[in-house]
Amino acid sequence: MSDLAKLPVTVITGFLGSGKTTLVRQLMLNPGGRRLAVIVNEFGDVGVDGEILKQCAIPECPAENILELANGCICCTVADDFIPTIETLMALDPRPDHILIETSGLALPKPLLKAFDWPDIRSRITVDGVIALADAEAVAAGRFAPNIAAVDAQRLADDSLDHETPLSEVFEDQISCADIVLLTKPDLAGPEGVARARAVIAAKAARPIPMVEVAEGAIDPRILLGLEAAAEDDMDARPSHHDGADDHEHDDFDSIVVDIPELTDPNDLVRVIGKLAQDHNILRVKGYAAVQDKAMRLLVQAVGMRVRHQYDRPWKPDEPRQGRLVVIAEHDDIDAQVIRNALGAAQPLVTG
Repeated sequence: MSDLAKLPVTVITGFLGSGKTTLVRQLMLNPGGRRLAVIVNEFGDVGVDGEILKQCAIPECPAENILELANGCICCTVADDFIPTIETLMALDPRPDHILIETSGLALPKPLLKAFDWPDIRSRITVDGVIALADAEAVAAGRFAPNIAAVDAQRLADDSLDHETPLSEVFEDQISCADIVLLTKPDLAGPEGVARARAVIAAKAARPIPMVEVAEGAIDPRILLGLEAAAEDDMDARPSHHDGADDHEHDDFDSIVVDIPELTDPNDLVRVIGKLAQDHNILRVKGYAAVQDKAMRLLVQAVGMRVRHQYDRPWKPDEPRQGRLVVIAEHDDIDAQVIRNALGAAQPLVTG
């Protein structure tokens, strides 16, 4: 790529746990001949997603090309964090051919697109496309409002009522801003679930948007990279609930970091996380744990009551065997004491 050509950026957005990191990892491993750089925006100061990606670093996307913006929404820290990070990547030698931005599950993409209009970078960079990931099973089940049936019934009775939750606004903004939607985990949704998810997304989208089913992030990079959408010049076609506002609120969401004791059985932690999701509306849990008699670290990723875990790497010799989880929920659902007590009791150690 000529140094005079605009550097293309793909923004990857999607709700919590929709599979963004899995997709980025697959694109890193199969970049279609491009040299990639990656920006990972985490919500919560434990950089789980960034560390996962750095472990997958290859010559086409070395570890130094993967930068993290932790503990804050990328679209709220444009001047302080985002612009300097972009400039750091553009100054790399060799220069990347393409930048991937993995936003947090709470980020609204449109304010981020507006950042590409900043004079410092506008002439040097362009938004090649916005990719929104949607968990087909979750969308089909209507998990973006506490009770979809009740909301629909009330809306039918009174059109003046607004029963949107912060989660539904985030989801709709991400879909409305997208150039393509990836329906993830179609195997869990099944054909009927996928069909319902397609219908839900089509109803919420501001314009016809192509949708593609993707399992485990496996997709031909030609479908996602090289769209040449120039999204920063196409803002009017990407409506947002926050159009006309100078800022958007992230006080609707909160996160806490919880240190957890060493486990004897990971299933105890799975059970506790599931109960927290069911009883306290916890949206997302991610992090890692130590398991007795295991030299490997246990990676934990949970979306609602669905918990996945796997051993990802050995504990380093100078690394304390300390488990740590980030817990994310709507602000009013974060009861730090309840969460810490529950996770701390996931595996009481028996001594003596």
